[in-house]
Amino acid sequence: MSSKKGFLAHARLDNQGRWHFHLLDDHLKAVARLASDFALLFGSSDWAAAAGLWHDLGKFRPRFQRYIREAVGLDPETAHLETRPGRAPHSTAGALLAERDMAIAGRVLAYVIAGHHAGLYDWDGGLKERMAGDDARDELAESLAAEPPPDILHPALPPRDLRQVPGGKEGFSLWVRMLFSCLVDADFLDTEAFMDPPQSERRAHWPELASLGPAFDKAMKALAEQASPTPVNQLRAEVLAHCRQAAEMEPGVFSLTVPTGGGKTLASMAFALRHAQRHGRRRVIHVIPYTSIIEQTAAVFRGIFGDAVLEHHSAAEATPDTENLRSRLACENWDAPIIVTTSVQFFESLFAARTSRCRKLHNIVNSVVVLDEVQLLPPALLQPIVDVMNLLAKHYGVTFVLATATQPVLGSRRYFDSARHFDGLDNVREIIPNPDALYDQLRRVRVRLPLDWRQPVSWETLAEELSHHDSALVIVNSRRHARELFRAMPPGALHLSALMCGAHRSRVIRRIRQRLADGVPTRVVSTQLVEAGVDLDFPVVYRALSGLDSIGQAAGRCNREGRMKQGEVVVFIPPEPPPAGLLRAAEDACRTTLHGIEDGDPLARSRFADYFERLYYSRDLDAHGIRRLLSIDDPKALNVQFRGAAEHFQMIEDDDSVSVVVLDRDTENNDIDMLLGSLRKNGPDRWLMRRLQRYMVTIGRRDALRLLDQGDVEEQVPGLFVQISDWLYDADLGLITEGAAPRPAQTIV
Repeated sequence: MSSKKGFLAHARLDNQGRWHFHLLDDHLKAVARLASDFALLFGSSDWAAAAGLWHDLGKFRPRFQRYIREAVGLDPETAHLETRPGRAPHSTAGALLAERDMAIAGRVLAYVIAGHHAGLYDWDGGLKERMAGDDARDELAESLAAEPPPDILHPALPPRDLRQVPGGKEGFSLWVRMLFSCLVDADFLDTEAFMDPPQSERRAHWPELASLGPAFDKAMKALAEQASPTPVNQLRAEVLAHCRQAAEMEPGVFSLTVPTGGGKTLASMAFALRHAQRHGRRRVIHVIPYTSIIEQTAAVFRGIFGDAVLEHHSAAEATPDTENLRSRLACENWDAPIIVTTSVQFFESLFAARTSRCRKLHNIVNSVVVLDEVQLLPPALLQPIVDVMNLLAKHYGVTFVLATATQPVLGSRRYFDSARHFDGLDNVREIIPNPDALYDQLRRVRVRLPLDWRQPVSWETLAEELSHHDSALVIVNSRRHARELFRAMPPGALHLSALMCGAHRSRVIRRIRQRLADGVPTRVVSTQLVEAGVDLDFPVVYRALSGLDSIGQAAGRCNREGRMKQGEVVVFIPPEPPPAGLLRAAEDACRTTLHGIEDGDPLARSRFADYFERLYYSRDLDAHGIRRLLSIDDPKALNVQFRGAAEHFQMIEDDDSVSVVVLDRDTENNDIDMLLGSLRKNGPDRWLMRRLQRYMVTIGRRDALRLLDQGDVEEQVPGLFVQISDWLYDADLGLITEGAAPRPAQTIV
């Protein structure tokens, strides 16, 4: 059979019952063109083109061609025939050919091609053994025997000199992942264009980022006209002006150091839009630490930019009507002008091995990335995170904005003990000309430190003290502490913690804001979830001793709008210290930083540098050995452990937790019963699981199994539990995990 007429890549059945065939030559060349275009932005189009031409070389073998012909007509619902049971392997032939024709340099393509369905392999214990097997050699031999066309089999290959890899030896693993992203996305897009043309068409027509500037300027002008002429609003306007001015500077890494309440979210977007327009950047990616606050940030941006905003995180909602539209499609590859995502999604993707996670990476190239609340980056992963940020800034056209009120110390440091050296972010430029002056102008609170740093305060004593304030917020270090203090409070107090589902927390936060606006006495007990992105304004805030950055963030919830001459922040010693680990280290660093202070502001900007240096010195900043896993021990082998690094790079350490869907029945939006009915009837559809995220609470597996034994929950699908008892979810405290019924629910007025 002739190659042009005979070799097939895919087949689909249309609504009229007619088969359509995707020719293998056409598919390989189209993927090569797409991948090449994607990689052009980082100077690697020839590598991506070669990967595209050879990625499905194994489909030329007679075994695959027999398979696809036998499959035709047997499964009208099939979308990608090679995923059917009994499929014919086809992703090793191109990898072997690359090594045969390019020697060691061909291993770059081998990683990319061999993993384009299953994900990037480790070399040792993975790809090395796969390529050495008889099955792999047979696949290549059979493919070559089918006589692929010469322009597929013998293309112009990239130079074999790997000295031009972006970032050199240290940048090799990121470069391979970028090439992998180009290939995987190109393969998906070309396959989708054939298999589902209407869906493919819906990906198009995003607005250019440069066209969004006028909408933003109009929104900012309207806000300025509506804002009252308070000192806080005047300073916010100054911050905005500084961001617009600094956007003209050359790309690189910037810090935006603005006290909490200084308007950094919108100001950072002003910088990003103007900087992107000035320097030809393609998109803005706004990275937020907590899923609990991402929705409100995305809503703010969506109110300005409309559908140009893509919200991508595990709890992003979708409905059956919109699940297949372009917003969901763009989540797969971030092909949108403005992305709002989480730190977990952003950084774990940069160290991922799976195709679904890596697919978006090439769309990070030539973007402006705002890292909101950057101080919350986990110390145990700080070195590999900073490594990849340096590579992206220097070699992939990414500008970073480190936005926070409590700026961490991320510059390089050297110590007598070389094991504690830190290769940091150097040449970071501050956007605000005089941050210290800005902090002085925005100082709205007085901080009261413990008189005796060794004397804890009982929950009963603290509750009594709080009862003397009409309105006060107290922030503690754990969900258990929040429950214990709340139960000691007089009636009428409110509670916030992660044992409440997202829908419940959102309602309570709205009620808190309304009560404060109406002047109703409001006492709130909360965990640290209110310290980032939750705009509350209390006259008094109590904070359990913790990291200095947490105390600073808590202070941002006190006299936030500057309506009082001075708010009060009280730091107290809780009844018990945190367990050994990061929280204990943060508390110890804070004690050392603040102990003995008699004069001056405990939250002066200069103290945070001292605090973070102490904290980071006490921790292993590459605790999981990510650098070692991604390093090349043998230049003749290019041996990288991609999967090992991905498995160990976990932004949220795996504590064997599970999700419980709770019966949070709210009169405002009582859809939980409908959603659970759909789950039981239809199973865990993607849109449904996203909707259910707002009703999920994460707890330890041991607690979930105990509740299961008690008959309070059932395992609806593997790993997902659903509340079935009536008492398990309390209107104030959320999910009750300790096995005893709560006190009668208090009334929220």
